[in-house]
Amino acid sequence: MYLCSMICYDDIFGIATEEEFEREALRLFRHQAVACAPYAQYLQLIGVAPDSIQRVEEIPMLPIELFKSHDIYCGESEPQIVFTSSATTGMHPSHHAVADLSLYERAFTEGFRAFYGEPSRWSIYALLPSYLEREGSSLVYMADKLIRECGSGGFYLHNYDTLLADMAQNTKPKILLGVTYALLELAEQYAPKLSDTIVMETGGMKGRRAELPKSELHRILCNAFGVEKIHSEYGMAELLSQGYSFGDGIFRTPRWIRVLIRDVNNPFARLANNRRGAIDIIDLANISSCAFIATQDMGIRYDDGSFRIEGRVEASDIRGCNLLVQ
Repeated sequence: MYLCSMICYDDIFGIATEEEFEREALRLFRHQAVACAPYAQYLQLIGVAPDSIQRVEEIPMLPIELFKSHDIYCGESEPQIVFTSSATTGMHPSHHAVADLSLYERAFTEGFRAFYGEPSRWSIYALLPSYLEREGSSLVYMADKLIRECGSGGFYLHNYDTLLADMAQNTKPKILLGVTYALLELAEQYAPKLSDTIVMETGGMKGRRAELPKSELHRILCNAFGVEKIHSEYGMAELLSQGYSFGDGIFRTPRWIRVLIRDVNNPFARLANNRRGAIDIIDLANISSCAFIATQDMGIRYDDGSFRIEGRVEASDIRGCNLLVQ
């Protein structure tokens, strides 16, 4: 399937080697450097000619905050959906227009399958109150589709008794996917010992509670739920793909994603593996927007391509590379 004359979905999701990733990333960059107007303007402002880029590491990353102020879109038709991020009071949410929902569905389904196998072998129970209480959540869309493929599970707000009763009656392996503050609330109020269940946290406290160090949070949840490890999902409205951690705090991504680390004090300088800096993400599933994103997360990339999240960039909204914010 094609989104434009240059980009084939099968070429993106069929990537198996570094050489293939390099080829597809450079091809998508050259397309988006022209077709995505805000990205083209950004490249012009920083003085980068697209033809001068010969390696993936040289590709300039678009500051993620521009998804709040600009329409980052280069689809050939009207978008089928616009996903939005959660936002605290007084903040503008990011918006991510998607030209083809089947592309997003393929990205999250193949990503899930790569780490957890066929969705049909699982039951997914989604405890995502802050996401369900607003419109435009890409996480809710993903969870809904995966639950339907599982054939069992469902969404829950604050009805913890019903959630635990439904899980207890189900003999299939289960994934409890929850926003962090809701999982912590469930742990504190019920401390249910869960069997044959993966507990997967996503997001954070969403302003509902004080943030906890991940190690402390996972210790509390492990003790309450009677599990050895807490899995994590790493995603955001501005990306169409996810990373997963099996409980060691180390995230891994599907083969069409790469994580790079930039110097906080120089957003155009790359850091070597095993050094702490700001996270850049290349998500080649972002065909109709921009695949090259400078996030506001801090972290470390390891030699095998996995990475760890270590907080947020301080004063990220005013760092030097947001040249299009006026």
